[in-house]
Amino acid sequence: MSRLGPPSRTTAVRPTPEDVVPPDPRRFLIRGQLRRPLALTVAELRERWPQRRGGAEVVFDCATNGPQHHTFEGPLLREVIDAAGPAFDARRRKDRSRYVLAVAGRDGHHTVLSWAELDADFGDAPILLATAMDGRALDAAGSQLVVPSDRCGARYISAITGIWFGTCAPPEAEGGRSGGPGPAAS
Repeated sequence: MSRLGPPSRTTAVRPTPEDVVPPDPRRFLIRGQLRRPLALTVAELRERWPQRRGGAEVVFDCATNGPQHHTFEGPLLREVIDAAGPAFDARRRKDRSRYVLAVAGRDGHHTVLSWAELDADFGDAPILLATAMDGRALDAAGSQLVVPSDRCGARYISAITGIWFGTCAPPEAEGGRSGGPGPAAS
């Protein structure tokens, strides 16, 4: 039987953005090894970060439908992740290069990016969290991951549901041999 009224001080737990499933299907979570996880909508992406207007003109060379031409605008993924406070030591390049991002979409598609691709000291790729496509706002459809340098659009993710940011354990931390990937010799 449930008790009515507010929970006691000893049992109350304040949820964080990582713990809360967003009620709005257009809201997505950015979580992981971050100081300030975020839950965002397309409108919030538009309001809180500079938009790359006319941003990315992209041609996806689709195997089934031929070339698809689109123009996207939105903030740089790097700037949004920076606002979430990555847990790396920004002064140490090698520390930054250990981090990856895993992006998932509502339709089940997902991809992985390295932080080094986005970082201005490494690849400096203009990867967007699109807020508009071909001049139309994406508020109802949800934000989209756009990697303009990809020829076939394989890392294009529509209706983003979540982004995880962090490191993967090196092989030696998992019992593998030092110096290379793979399982330890038995």
